[in-house]
Amino acid sequence: MKHLALLLAIACAASLAAAQPATPGNPFEGASFYVSPEWRTELESAASADPAKAEAVRSLASQPVALWVNSIDAAKNSVPRWLDEARGKLAVLVLYDLPNRDCSAAASAGELGPGDEARYRSEVVDPLAAALRAHAGQRVAVVIEPDSLANLVTNANVEKCAKSDALYRGAIAYAVSTLALPHVSLYLDAGHAGWLGWDPHRAKVAAIFKDVLDRAGGAQKIRGFATNVSGYGVVRGDDGRRLEPSNPCPDELTYVEKLSADLEKVGITGKGFVIDTSRNGRPGARAKSANWCNVTNAGLGERPRAAPAPKVDAYFWIKVPGESDGTSDAKAPGFDATCASEDAMRDAPAAGTFFPAYFLKLVEHANPPVQ
Repeated sequence: MKHLALLLAIACAASLAAAQPATPGNPFEGASFYVSPEWRTELESAASADPAKAEAVRSLASQPVALWVNSIDAAKNSVPRWLDEARGKLAVLVLYDLPNRDCSAAASAGELGPGDEARYRSEVVDPLAAALRAHAGQRVAVVIEPDSLANLVTNANVEKCAKSDALYRGAIAYAVSTLALPHVSLYLDAGHAGWLGWDPHRAKVAAIFKDVLDRAGGAQKIRGFATNVSGYGVVRGDDGRRLEPSNPCPDELTYVEKLSADLEKVGITGKGFVIDTSRNGRPGARAKSANWCNVTNAGLGERPRAAPAPKVDAYFWIKVPGESDGTSDAKAPGFDATCASEDAMRDAPAAGTFFPAYFLKLVEHANPPVQ
C-alpha cells in the first residue's frame, strides 16, 4: 500500500508539473528568425519610392519584424498561415487587440470596446491559442498588449483608462493563462524608460504585474517583459536625461536593471527582457519625450539578435519600421494631436499603414548605418 501511495503521489506531482509548464529558456538563442512576405513587400514599396536608396532598403530583407495580431481576422486567419510558413524558425507575434485598446491615444484605438471582454477571449485569444497548439513544434514568442498596463500607472486620470483598469487586468490575465504553452514564450509589455523610469512608476507597475500574473496562475507563465515597443528610447546613453532630467533611467538597459530589482521585490524573479530597437538608433531625435508619433528624425536601431546584454533575451524589431503610428490629417478619423507635433512627419497615413517616406528617413538615420 505504501508503494502504491508513493506511485500515486509521484503521478500527482507529474500531473501538476504538466499543468504548470516551466518557463522555457531564451527563445531567441540559437534561433533562425521568420521573415514574412508582407515585410518584404513593404520594403519593396520603399525601394521603388527612392531608387537611389533601393539597394540599402533591400539589404534589410533578411531582418525580421514582429507580426501583429491586431484584429479578430488576424487571430483567426493570419496567424495559422504565419506559423505554417515559419517552418521551424522563430516567429515573434504581438497580441494587440485588447478592448479599449491604447486608452490614452486616439490614433491606435482598436475594434473592441467596453463590454467586449467575452469577444476578446473567444474571438481573439482562443483562436490564437488554437493556432499555437496546432503548431506545437514551432518556436514562438508573444509580446502581450503594448500600451496597456503601463497606462494604468500614469493615465488613471484619463477617463477611458480609469474605466479600463479592471478590464485590462482580467483580459491580460486570461491571455497569459491561455497562451502559456510549452513551446511559447510570453513577454508582458512593460512600457519604456521614458514612461515608467521613475521610482514610483516602476514600483506601481511591478505591483500591477504581480496582480495580473497571480490571476493568470503565477509568474512562471511568462518568460519575461518587453520594453520600448514602438518607442525611441536609446539602448544605452544619456538621451533620456536630456529629455527628462529627473528620470533615473536615461536608457532602456538602465530601465531593465532597475525594473528587474522592483520585480524581485514583489517576487517576480529571473525574467528575460526583449528591447524594441526598430527606431531607437538616433539620440536627440525628439524635442519632447511625449512625442511618440512618426518622429521624423528617428533612425533604425540595433539589428535583431539574441542575448546582447545581461538580462536581455534579444534586441528585436517589434514595431514594424515604417508603419505609421497615426494620421497627421486633423480631419481624419482617429487623429491624435501628437501626430501633428513638431517632431512628427507630415502627410502620414492612418495607424498601421506602411509609410514609405517615413521608412526611408529611418534608413537614412539608421545607427548602426545600413550598408
